[in-house]
Amino acid sequence: MNNDIAADNPINDQADPALDVLLSAAFHQLPGWNALRHERDHFKLAYRQAVAELTDSQIQLDEARAETARLEQVIRQLQRAHFGRRSERIDPEQLTLALEGAEQDVASASAAVEAAAAKAEGIASSADPAAAKPKRPPANRNRGHLPPHLERVERLIEPEDKTCPCCRGEMHKIRDDFSDQLDAVPMRLRVIVTNRPVYGCRGCSEAMVQAPAPERPITGGMPTTALLAQVVVSKYADGLPLYRQAGIYRRDGIDLDRSTLCTWVGKTAWWLKPLYDLMLTSALTSPKLFCDDTHLPVMAKGKTHKGALFGYVRDDSPWGGPLPPVAVWVYTDGRKHASPLPQLGTFIGVLQVDGWKGFKDLAASNPNLAIILAFCWSHARRGFYEVFESTKSPIAAEIIRRIAELYQIEDTIRGRPPDERRAVRQEQSKPKVEAIKAYIEAQIGKVSGKSTLAKAMRYTLNHWKGLIVFLDDGRVEIDNNTIERLHRLVATIRKNSLFAGAETGARSWAIFVSLIQSARLNGLDPFLYLRDVLERIVSGQVKANQLDTLLPWNWRPATEPVAFAKAA
Repeated sequence: MNNDIAADNPINDQADPALDVLLSAAFHQLPGWNALRHERDHFKLAYRQAVAELTDSQIQLDEARAETARLEQVIRQLQRAHFGRRSERIDPEQLTLALEGAEQDVASASAAVEAAAAKAEGIASSADPAAAKPKRPPANRNRGHLPPHLERVERLIEPEDKTCPCCRGEMHKIRDDFSDQLDAVPMRLRVIVTNRPVYGCRGCSEAMVQAPAPERPITGGMPTTALLAQVVVSKYADGLPLYRQAGIYRRDGIDLDRSTLCTWVGKTAWWLKPLYDLMLTSALTSPKLFCDDTHLPVMAKGKTHKGALFGYVRDDSPWGGPLPPVAVWVYTDGRKHASPLPQLGTFIGVLQVDGWKGFKDLAASNPNLAIILAFCWSHARRGFYEVFESTKSPIAAEIIRRIAELYQIEDTIRGRPPDERRAVRQEQSKPKVEAIKAYIEAQIGKVSGKSTLAKAMRYTLNHWKGLIVFLDDGRVEIDNNTIERLHRLVATIRKNSLFAGAETGARSWAIFVSLIQSARLNGLDPFLYLRDVLERIVSGQVKANQLDTLLPWNWRPATEPVAFAKAA
């Protein structure tokens, strides 16, 4: 009965069509729902992948930052080893190489940090734009410090479309944004073509006129003074041997034999020797000089023997002296007691030296004791430092500490007038120096006489008279490091060239190193200086009695000079 009622109910008859319509509509929308479900699943998967990539990038970023921190710590340790209390632990050349490698590794690690950070930010912004990080400020690089004398080549980068994206109107320039990059162009070689026209008279067939040929630095040769200066500076300032220079020229299609370059260098030394002799004379007339030697292997009869370059340096900048700085080296056949006699036989004044016996013999043989020897506290300290490094002796450590206090006082008076320096030393340094002597005398009897510590103590006491000269003379430095620093250039050339080919070659070393280092001490670019000096000497513009105008402290270029840093 109920079935009959349901069958006869008009409401059911009306619901069936409506249900069919709903089912039909739902059936038609089912693909869209499925697409939405697929899209939802796709976004869920993409989100999980983005989170995983972000996690990996964060791990890489943390690892790169840790590596950067480690390498920066290595650099700090190397710097402390060089500039800290253990300043003699690492050879300066080895330290430079180690720092170069560590700094290159830091740069690579920093690049990895930047790349990882950029990747992490890109992933984070794509996964959640609201959480995107602000743009990082630019790195602190060496911008805005490029010298003004460098050639500027401007390139203009315009936008492809200069119409307004909103109204399509023409846009106007608001400002110019400039950025500088340091570019390099390989050494440019050129050919100087000299044309000397020959003129004749139409009326007189035998009359001809032609300008005389200019003097060449190499008779019949092809190099200009600029090329000779480039070769010399490359070898004796940059440590580039001639065979390597020949390879560089060969890349530009210029086939120069090494022996040809040797001939050029020898002839250049011949042109410059009168100027070198004048510079040596000027140095030796100084009232105070730093003097030291460095070895130079010289080839002779198929084998090398040890020659020596004795350096004589005048640098009064620590006390503001009136004389200009100069550095001159003289080659001698070995390190003999008589080696410096030809130069210092008539010297009168203070000679800052190490404890080599040859200097003591020189001072003793000088009439009226005209040479005052000021010995080097750095050399005295070295013996105690070596003892401390090997034995950790508390006595050596105490002496090193006391000497360090003297250097701290010196740092406060550098650049001040001599009378002020002497007054400070008398008040502050003299009591400390006397205490050092008393301490050594008290301790020397407590150690074995054959020990290296006793040897260092005896060295200091035996040289005591020269070690205390600086207390009474404000012009005198506490050590001989001024000339030892300048010796590094000779060491660089010696390391790359191994030896001088003959004694004449060794004398050429002395000439070129002297001119280059003196130019640097006077704030000159060695290449510009040597090029101009050679040009004036070769062309005859400067006569023999005018050579003093070419000394580094008197030299004036034809054009506005370029400022360069002084030698270290």
